[in-house]
Order: sequence, then structure tokens, then C-alpha cells
Amino acid sequence: MKTIYFAGGCFWGVEKYFSLVKGVISTCSGYANGHLDNPTYLDLKSGLDDASETVKIDYDENIISLEKLLELYLRVVDPFSLNKQGADEGIQYRSGIYYLDDMDNDKILSYFHSINLVNHKIEILPLNKYFLAEEYHQKYLDKNPHGYCHINMMELREDERK
Repeated sequence: MKTIYFAGGCFWGVEKYFSLVKGVISTCSGYANGHLDNPTYLDLKSGLDDASETVKIDYDENIISLEKLLELYLRVVDPFSLNKQGADEGIQYRSGIYYLDDMDNDKILSYFHSINLVNHKIEILPLNKYFLAEEYHQKYLDKNPHGYCHINMMELREDERK
């Protein structure tokens, strides 16, 4: 099992989207790479912390590759938008890919190079902090099927779904 962290605007949609992907074992919403320990949603909204809304993705690399996850991520994130995805705006909604393994950094950079993705606004950084978001944010769109989501789940093809 491998782990990668994706930030792409509101974590509700990112979490739901990747929870549907074949080979993804688990997803959870949280806050990454801010300066506070254990920040809250209100800390981010009020500007007390600069963490990004981020989804932890555990996946089976024998079923899905990091490169395929990156392809799926780029289908639903505008890589050229700074601190904004959909209707969400602010530093907590920035796009980012946070990794645990330096080899993953090499794979991410190589994939971006292979598709000629330059001048993007996606942070690609090692994960230095991650804290789970409050319980009401976990699996939010499962609990609230009509909740706001900037991601079109139909971007996921049938053969890519669980």
C-alpha cells in the first residue's frame, strides 16, 4: 500500500471522487502543511492557519499507479488556478500534491514533464504535517448527497470505478 495527498479546492469533492477509484483503499479529509498543530476548519477560514484542505489517499500500487492517480487528479483540478478551485477561493483551497517518499516526487515531476505541464500552480512538496479534519467533513458528500461540490464525478470513466 502507498499513500499520496491531494489538495484541489474543497476536500469534499476530492475525497468523494478518489473514494470511487478502483485501487484506492481509503480516503480521508484533513489539513496539510500549515503552521499550526491540529488546526480546525475555522482556523483556516479565519486565516489563523495556512494549511490546505487535503485528502489522504491510500492505494494499492498493484492495481493503480501514482501516474494514473495524477491523470485522474488533473481531470478535476485546474492546474493553473492559484488558491482557487470552483467557487472556493483562498489559500486553504490551493492545489497541491504532498508526498511521503522522495521517489514519488521524481514520478510526479516526470509525469508533469511527460504531459508538458509547465507554469502550473500546483504545489509539489513533501508532507510535513497532516491532521484529520473534523468528523463532519469526513465522507461529507456521502452524508450530504446534495452538498456543494466543484468536481464532476462523471469525469471518472466506468472502467476506472470500483
